[in-house]
Amino acid sequence: MDEPSHFTLSGYFDVGLLKYLCFVLLLCLYLLIIGANLLLILVICVNRTLHEPMYLFLLSLFVNELYGSSCMFPLLLVQVLSDSHTVSVPLCLLQIYLLYSYSGVELFNLAAMSYDRYVAICCPLHYHRAMTSRRAVVLIALAWLLPVPLCVIMVCMSSSLQLCGNIIHKVYCDNYLVVRLSCHDTRPINVYGLLLNSTVISTTVVLIFYSYSRIISVCVWSSAETRQKALSTCSPQMASLINFTCGSSFELLSSRFDLDGIPEVLRVLLSLYWLLCQPLFNPCMYGLKMSRSCISILVWTVH
Repeated sequence: MDEPSHFTLSGYFDVGLLKYLCFVLLLCLYLLIIGANLLLILVICVNRTLHEPMYLFLLSLFVNELYGSSCMFPLLLVQVLSDSHTVSVPLCLLQIYLLYSYSGVELFNLAAMSYDRYVAICCPLHYHRAMTSRRAVVLIALAWLLPVPLCVIMVCMSSSLQLCGNIIHKVYCDNYLVVRLSCHDTRPINVYGLLLNSTVISTTVVLIFYSYSRIISVCVWSSAETRQKALSTCSPQMASLINFTCGSSFELLSSRFDLDGIPEVLRVLLSLYWLLCQPLFNPCMYGLKMSRSCISILVWTVH
């Protein structure tokens, strides 16, 4: 059997002329995501008072949101207007790598941010010595570099599979669904995928859980002022983590289980939630805390 030269994304359905409305809405959402994240990146870069480890981690987070949304939206916009909904095999594998690396960077970045808040709240006298800007840059570099070899190995294993089909039941390329199209034994890549996901998720979640549990224990026995400070700095990170975790869980459920009892439109939205909402959710959450600096930058830009 000849190897397929393209995949068909069967998650799209015919909505007639409404596809142009969907295109406009998605384009506006994409432009809003780009504008919001770029604004906060500019605020952090221009305002010297924000050149601290906490804001360096935020800078990395906003850059990753631009990266993740740009991995998804361009192809999604093209497919919404298309009638064939096909994507070449190399482009599909590239999208798989980009989306998985985005997820890895997001988790590592959130873990580094939780550690930073743990040091700031639980060891305030040692914070500036323990968390320097150079150390923050090293942690950010690790967050961006660690997912690269892990995702490259996964994509290389997927690209070597002999496929007996080319239909992916989703609106974007998913590695698990590509592996399911294989004609032969997929145990090696399944084991690798299980080890990859369990290792990345367990290490980051354990670090995040440990950091926030220590923060909570310190706050219980601290003054109201300390609790207020911890709440104001940690609540956006916890909200971001919960939002990303829920979105990723929806994506995993939609890929690995038959959700026939859920309407098709809702299934598509659930599978897209982590890519559509997280890049907009983070700048909205942190933008509220940085609103004064954002207004100053906008006034400066206008004048």
